[in-house]
Amino acid sequence: LGLIASAVIMTVMGLIPWTVSSLSIMLMFCILFVNGWVQGMGWPPCGRVMVHWFSVRERGVKMSIWNIAHNVGGALMAPLAVFGITIFGVWGGAFYFPAMVAVVIAVIAYLLVRDTPQSCGLPPIELYKPEECTQAYSAEQEKELSTKEILFGHVFNNKLLWIIAFANAFIYFVRYGVLDWAPMYLEQVKHMDLANSSWSYFAFEIAGIFGTILCGWLSDKVFKGRRGPVTIIYMLLVMLAVYIYWNSASAMVTNVAMAAIGFLIYGPVMLIGVSALDLVPKKAAGTAAGFTGLFGYLLGSAVFANIGMGYIFEHFGWDGGFILLLSACAVTVVLMLFCKENRL
Repeated sequence: LGLIASAVIMTVMGLIPWTVSSLSIMLMFCILFVNGWVQGMGWPPCGRVMVHWFSVRERGVKMSIWNIAHNVGGALMAPLAVFGITIFGVWGGAFYFPAMVAVVIAVIAYLLVRDTPQSCGLPPIELYKPEECTQAYSAEQEKELSTKEILFGHVFNNKLLWIIAFANAFIYFVRYGVLDWAPMYLEQVKHMDLANSSWSYFAFEIAGIFGTILCGWLSDKVFKGRRGPVTIIYMLLVMLAVYIYWNSASAMVTNVAMAAIGFLIYGPVMLIGVSALDLVPKKAAGTAAGFTGLFGYLLGSAVFANIGMGYIFEHFGWDGGFILLLSACAVTVVLMLFCKENRL
């Protein structure tokens, strides 16, 4: 439903005759706000499906594969938009065609996704793969919880969930603080032309695919379902990559640093989500996922990366912004030290 609603909103975006005016900007803000809200309906139910179908010690790999949707979707957006403009003959086609693709994907998901193994006549994952689970199966785990039980029994009073939610905000701050400001930084400071900066973007997204899958594998196979240690290692390396990106003196080093940041940052983004699922019962997984996601997108991306970084760059320059990014990496590491186990 959220994906179909987003497709409808994008179609409306393409139909509106936009002008350069305060009214158009305000209308665009409102439409994109609603679009972000309905798109947020995607991750929590996906997380809930994942915990029913995959055990704790295999979720890292499975969800790392699922999580590369960020990178694949980002890479496909430009060609889909160009193809849409070509077949429709108007700029609105950049919205129409991706919206059509979204509706098709929504229909496929509705037809194929199943909430639980039991709905297909299969045993719970804890009985099917007991050796991969961190706790013994109980029929109590299949009991549906009320909203009050989920919020006040498993989410709001869960100290570790609050810690990883704030960690998620700082991780998203680093992710979008680098990515959203890269065009201006690469042009003004690194003096890179459009071709070189495009390669930086491409490297950032593509490298993220491999880094995410490796991150999931490490958390499952090497650390036996523990997400904290891998997140700490990755964020320390992100700090190093951001420092090199900040102080690089050549286009090649800058591109390599951007690729390294992309390789490293998407893993912690994914693992925070997996951690949220590991910390609560299966029936509360969707709410826990939404809770940490809210901190990431609202606090980390909108407030810290966009408003906060804009203020810092304006008053303290680029150096002030990068000091803030490095500090965010350090804060994330400290927070994750408090929840190295990341499981029930």
